[in-house]
Amino acid sequence: MEQVATPVAGAQAIARAARLLRLVTAGGAEGVPLQELAEAAQLSRSTAHRLLSALKAEGLVDRDEESARWMPGPELFLMGSVAAARYDVTALARDIVRSLAVKTEESAFFSVRRADETVCLLREEGSFPIRSFVLSEGVRFPLGVASAGLAILAFLPDHDVDAYLERHPELETGWGRAHGVRPLRTRLAETKERGYAVNPGLIVEGSWGLGAAVFDRQGRPEWALSLTGVEFRFGPERRAELGRILLAHAHQLSARIANARR
Repeated sequence: MEQVATPVAGAQAIARAARLLRLVTAGGAEGVPLQELAEAAQLSRSTAHRLLSALKAEGLVDRDEESARWMPGPELFLMGSVAAARYDVTALARDIVRSLAVKTEESAFFSVRRADETVCLLREEGSFPIRSFVLSEGVRFPLGVASAGLAILAFLPDHDVDAYLERHPELETGWGRAHGVRPLRTRLAETKERGYAVNPGLIVEGSWGLGAAVFDRQGRPEWALSLTGVEFRFGPERRAELGRILLAHAHQLSARIANARR
């Protein structure tokens, strides 16, 4: 007889609180207003305030008395310090990101997959004076939107990609027609064949991006390196050269991560 999974008591409240916590941390040191948090989390203002107050009591978030904005709390720093020993690979990636920026003259980034999103961990400016500011440390995008998330999603198993697209039918309405299921699947297939992702100004017009997945020891795409710059710097010939440099750095970082965790 097939067993039916028993719902975990309080799971909905935990999921809502976790969603708010991610939104607060994405806001960084400037903080985020309550109304903005409630709307982004699809909660009523009163429910959002109640959950944030509970998180504040545990030190996970804080509230600036003057601006009334919510921001990360001190306990997050302590928890992050402990978790960093296992999950933080920015020290391994830093010089590779810097090398990528130097060799391409474009802004280079290192992002990590967190559930259905990517989070930018490192940014290194290139020498070219005109830059794109779509991405910076702490900025999150859904998988399949920015070039880093597109590269990661492309190299996930097919059943994981199918499940992700089923969970997020809002991608098209939130990010434009190019993020509907059919065009997104086309870009995923192109990414897998090419080896790296191309974002032709789909987030901000005129701001292009390339992304390459970085893999763990088991071959899972858990991170990504990416480049962004203005459109005229990403013509076909130079784009191919940038892609080769990007893939070489991504392969180097994948090998470094695998060797460091043996």
